[in-house]
Amino acid sequence: MDSFKCIRFKRATVKRFQKFSSTHFKSHTEAMATMLDFFYNNEISPKEIYGPTGRTIEQTLTKRINAFIAILRNIEKTQTKPTVEMLTSLFEMEEPKKKRLILEKKRFKES
Repeated sequence: MDSFKCIRFKRATVKRFQKFSSTHFKSHTEAMATMLDFFYNNEISPKEIYGPTGRTIEQTLTKRINAFIAILRNIEKTQTKPTVEMLTSLFEMEEPKKKRLILEKKRFKES
């Protein structure tokens, strides 16, 4: 069995570590060893600032995607649909329906 050594920490830090350790690991030693291995293996420092978090990146992307969708809908409404309607009207072979003039009288029976 390995021997133990004591390290002095402030009470608040110890309470935080014990709470974290008890929820994720079997023992405090295992928790500390895993954390040290993580920082050593990934060659990172816990004091480094890594920029935006996942939530802020997701919010930014969501805003940009919504703006892009709005632009596409605007293009579709103002450019694509009217152009398609004009092209289909050009290629239609139907004759326009004759509308009666407002002044023209309706004849009920013609003999």
